[in-house]
Amino acid sequence: MITDKLLRVSEDQAITTTAVSTNTIDLGVARDIGEGTSLTMYFTVTAAMVGGTSINFEVVNDDNAALTSPAVIGASGAILTAGLTVGANIAVKLNPSIGTTGQRYVGARYTVAGTYSAGTVTADMVETIQDGKKYYASGFVL
Repeated sequence: MITDKLLRVSEDQAITTTAVSTNTIDLGVARDIGEGTSLTMYFTVTAAMVGGTSINFEVVNDDNAALTSPAVIGASGAILTAGLTVGANIAVKLNPSIGTTGQRYVGARYTVAGTYSAGTVTADMVETIQDGKKYYASGFVL
């Protein structure tokens, strides 16, 4: 998995209530973010979530950078707090036609059930994901 600073929408963003990402990706800038390629928003819990019930990790787009009235273009579904420990990864696949929706900005929204007292998330738009969790049987030789 290769990450790019221009495709990072949250970096160690504190999540206590429902919020949108601190950054957005501007599709109006002339650059290729993967036209015709399946993209994924990759969320990583960088500090354990404490207190709330669940979070729905959403990828949204809007016609303004503040994401004041976003449309959801991908979602994880509710992830319970027990699964939101340090290092937890949530991948939300997107449709390759992301740039044809007529909305200029892409970001993330964290829809929270309950209120969290602690926890941070980093979110990146990537082409491929790497889970780093390959397990082999004892005595397996490569």
